[in-house]
Amino acid sequence: MALRLGDVVPDFTQDSTEGPLNFYEWAGDSWIVLFSHPKDFTPVCTTELGAVARLKPEFDQRNVKVIALSVDDSDSHRGWVGDIEETQGCAVNYPILADPDRKVADLYDMIHPNANNTLTVRSVFIIDPAKKLRLTLTYPASTGRNFPELLRVIDSLQLTDNYSVATPVNWQDGDDCVIVPALQDPEVLKEKFPKGYTVVKPYLRMTPQPNR
Repeated sequence: MALRLGDVVPDFTQDSTEGPLNFYEWAGDSWIVLFSHPKDFTPVCTTELGAVARLKPEFDQRNVKVIALSVDDSDSHRGWVGDIEETQGCAVNYPILADPDRKVADLYDMIHPNANNTLTVRSVFIIDPAKKLRLTLTYPASTGRNFPELLRVIDSLQLTDNYSVATPVNWQDGDDCVIVPALQDPEVLKEKFPKGYTVVKPYLRMTPQPNR
């Protein structure tokens, strides 16, 4: 069964480039970005793994751990890591799960038979510290992923979990936010949004980002 937003994601234990890894134990109380690859030594994925390595400090400062998955075994992964370091100019500084038995691919519904019935599709999962799925994206093999967009989504999720706001189209950290429609009491609004807000429509009220 496909995972849906808000579902608690399955736990698993699988080998990785950093040795055997139990997912829940490794995740701890961090946010997680799990992203999958159809196989090792593929060109688009090679560029992605390098990009994530370069962005790791950005993930770290948001309390996010990153972990990749490919259906080949760990020996193959270690060979691929050498290619990534050579071609992308950076070390792979996070684990790559080995999934030759497709256990994780099946648990997380990463195989789409109409696309390819043997290879995982290129999926992304953002998982919160409660192990709940907060975002899923699935890309075709021909299109590289946009990891700065994932950082933007994480910024939004972490903000909106703690304040009564949503983030509008093309929002970036520091931009104005939308006050959630459920808040109507003027005194509550004054307390929660001391910087004030602008009423565009009764259901569309903009306020400066509360944690800035």
